[in-house]
Amino acid sequence: MNTSTLAARFDWRAWGRRIAGLFTRRDRKDGGGPVPVRDWISVGSGQPPRLMAFDQALVWVVVGLLALGLVMVYSASVALPDSPKFARYAHTHFLARHALQIGLAVLAALVVVQVPVATWEKAAPWLFAAALVMLVLVLLPFVGKVVNNSRRWIPLGFINFQPSELAKVAMCLYAASYMTRKMDVKEDFMRAVWPMAVALGITGVLLLREPDMGAFMVIALISMGVLFLGGVNGRMFLASGAVLVLSFVAVIASSPEKRSRIFAYLEPWEPEYALGKAYQLTHSLIAFGRGEFFGQGLGSSVEKLNWLPEAHTDFLLAVIGEELGFIGVACVIVAFFWLTRRIFHIGRQSIAMDRVFAGLYAQGVGIWFGGQAFVNMGVNLGVLPTKGLTLPLMSYGGSAIVMNLVALAIVLRIDLENRQLMRGGRA
Repeated sequence: MNTSTLAARFDWRAWGRRIAGLFTRRDRKDGGGPVPVRDWISVGSGQPPRLMAFDQALVWVVVGLLALGLVMVYSASVALPDSPKFARYAHTHFLARHALQIGLAVLAALVVVQVPVATWEKAAPWLFAAALVMLVLVLLPFVGKVVNNSRRWIPLGFINFQPSELAKVAMCLYAASYMTRKMDVKEDFMRAVWPMAVALGITGVLLLREPDMGAFMVIALISMGVLFLGGVNGRMFLASGAVLVLSFVAVIASSPEKRSRIFAYLEPWEPEYALGKAYQLTHSLIAFGRGEFFGQGLGSSVEKLNWLPEAHTDFLLAVIGEELGFIGVACVIVAFFWLTRRIFHIGRQSIAMDRVFAGLYAQGVGIWFGGQAFVNMGVNLGVLPTKGLTLPLMSYGGSAIVMNLVALAIVLRIDLENRQLMRGGRA
């Protein structure tokens, strides 16, 4: 069977709708029709139903993840000053900084949610260009800050800004804007896919120079997901995906360090790897094993006592597993699944109202949060190779927390405008 026959028999768009439908709520009475309005209706006892002003459930889930992250960052970092590397820090150093970063992120989100979605659509190409400029600036020796052999941060006084986090938000906006503008030519490869591929290629080259392959993977996932959900021809999407996969394979094959990480991931308990490239992974698995079903209790982790490196950032879930057990990890997984599903629901509602840019952006954010959380959890559990990706909304990291809440604030603004339109007003 040749490629054209296979493409003719396989309805790519139908499968795209089915995949997106896993994360959106459907009306069971009418067999899966439009998103029911009752999702947004508050029915109190003895009171007439009213349309809620905003998605309160979404906000409370985000607040819950932020609060749990703050507690677990403190628990995971409280013993770090016992190490010579952090000897000059107080035991509450990371707690105080993380709380400050959450405060700044909340203020930024409150400002962003006031901006109309139409403004973000117009500014999307410029924001993407600004993100590329910052990715160039961070590579300059007198601008970028080197930590653990990676030049990923720009010092801004009391905080360090990571341009790759801005690039994730910018890519969500730019990809949604791009597909909205290219709707009439999405069947033409050169006019629909090639310019986006060039933008992604430039971003990838800059990120790999830092290096930050984890961020590049997330940004590639966002761009490919938005292209697919935007209706790009299935054959073109398959070809683009194949090229992207081959590019990742080539990058891994050309780097001895990345190859050794793959081998370490496959055989983490081999003595050669257990004390080397798989050191974090083996101690993460030990932490999960000690947690069992109910955990050792909050603050009772042993692995965080300078055994598990980066416990407050990349491997925060391992500390959760050790202290709160399977129950705690399951709650985090369910929360992220619900959050991703809800964001897709908002995007689907926007597209149903012919607000294509808003819908594609929201779904791009859903892909970002769901994909990055999945990779981080997979790394912690040993089912994926180790990558430098944090757990969204929870891990320690100032620019990541700020950009997470900024991205969600735009989603909340989309939801607010959807509700305004449902009331008969204007967005």
